[in-house]
Amino acid sequence: MTDTFWNRLSKIRAVMLDAGTGSPVPMAPIARQEDGAIWFITSSDHDTFQASKNGAASDIYLCDSSGHMYGTVKGTLSASDDTDKLDELWTPMAAAWFKNGREDDSVRLMKYTPREAEVWVTDGTVKYLFETIKANVTDDTPDTGDYGVIHF
Repeated sequence: MTDTFWNRLSKIRAVMLDAGTGSPVPMAPIARQEDGAIWFITSSDHDTFQASKNGAASDIYLCDSSGHMYGTVKGTLSASDDTDKLDELWTPMAAAWFKNGREDDSVRLMKYTPREAEVWVTDGTVKYLFETIKANVTDDTPDTGDYGVIHF
């Protein structure tokens, strides 16, 4: 289930990140199983970055049909000064958020280290609809995917 988690997470373009600063905010995750981390590029004045400087306990909420995965990830959000990693992760999507692109003084990198994830992995909408219809006809419970708790 751990490999499935990382594979599916790499297809998700937005998560809700709760860094304990009030309401969760949408962020673009960069999943790197080889780092054991989920990276976020943000601005130095963003509330989540301010929280990350103190190693905030944080939650990520997954609800994305493109990755076919739903659930909650618990872990720690920390600020990273790794400019090589930032260069490696930099994308045109990130550049769109900063007036001066990668050279913008406000560009910051955050590292999310997951501790535990509770996830539901599905095969997509078509399978879900089929299983739901089948369950109504047969009185069986629909098989809509896999559920698991992952400890990192």
